[in-house]
Amino acid sequence: MHPFPHLYHATVSSLSGDAGANLASPGLVTTTVGAPAEFGGTGTEWSPETLFVGAVGSCFILGFRAIATASKLEWSDVRCTVEGKLDRDTSGMRFTELTIQATLVVPDERNSSRAERILQKAKESCLVTNSLSATVHFSAVTQIG
Repeated sequence: MHPFPHLYHATVSSLSGDAGANLASPGLVTTTVGAPAEFGGTGTEWSPETLFVGAVGSCFILGFRAIATASKLEWSDVRCTVEGKLDRDTSGMRFTELTIQATLVVPDERNSSRAERILQKAKESCLVTNSLSATVHFSAVTQIG
């Protein structure tokens, strides 16, 4: 790991007649972003809102993978769905709640309780949710398969 602080960069650009914008970062594939349908966009591109909930889910999954690897947990599949509630409150419009639902498949029932602890640890160590003021609801299910 590199010493802290870590710096991350993104550039977003748009031409006058475009409906969306281009999101770029050094070394990464450039993608198109646009307003979600709820704000009058087409809903066919990643929006800041979907990128946000995607960042929460990605952080959880990547954190889980790192912790599971360090813990030598055997697993075959992990999935995470995230729902973000965008609402107005006294500070304006913001995400007020996030609901994270994780499902993990492990090959052996004897690993179930350890798997559940690792899922919880991944939730607690997610730097994205730890940086937010939104209420986070978390549930996890471990399946044998």
